[in-house]
Amino acid sequence: QVQLVESGGGLVQPGGSLRLSCAASGSILSINNMGWYRQAPGKQRELVAVITRGGSTDYADSVKGRFTISRDNAKKTAYLQMNSLKPEDTAVYYCNAEGSTATLWAIRDWNVWGQGTQVTVSS
Repeated sequence: QVQLVESGGGLVQPGGSLRLSCAASGSILSINNMGWYRQAPGKQRELVAVITRGGSTDYADSVKGRFTISRDNAKKTAYLQMNSLKPEDTAVYYCNAEGSTATLWAIRDWNVWGQGTQVTVSS
């Protein structure tokens, strides 16, 4: 069973910075894409940023130039560096990862979510 544990959320003033971490653990053969999503009250969950195993990245237009996603494959961890934070960035941030696990008989694919971490941008 694969689990994702997020950390690094909190309260920050507008213009400030936060760094989120997402650590994967469990029976993991490989991790492909890792991504960060967010959900504000009353809104749908939206993609913030995604990074492939090889390091290619993609961002939502609303965070381009302010957020940076990265990963450490050896540590099975993804990061989201958030700079120049705005009140509209306030949301619960979720980590998502997809990968595979080897069993005795086959390779099994999985897609899991973290529990979420609250980010609040307010003065």
